Amino acid sequence: MIARRTRSSTTGAFYAATRCLEIISEACRRLPDDLTGRYPMIDWRAIKAAGNIYRHEYEGVEERIVWTTIRDFLGDLEAAVRAELNDLTG
Repeated sequence: MIARRTRSSTTGAFYAATRCLEIISEACRRLPDDLTGRYPMIDWRAIKAAGNIYRHEYEGVEERIVWTTIRDFLGDLEAAVRAELNDLTG
């Protein structure tokens, strides 16, 4: 049986995803310059700026943009995190 997504479950997922992006943004603000410098393909400024929107202009956050961000723009960031973790664990 295929579960049907209700509006409330979709809304809950959207809010959870937005909160995760907010946390990622805040964590990026705390990264040292030497680390971010190793990954120039990542738009660190855009990640940090997006956090301001999630925190302060939340009523203007569009669901479509959140899902597009997750689907299309987190790959390089994930690869950087994996590379850094690999360097730490050998």
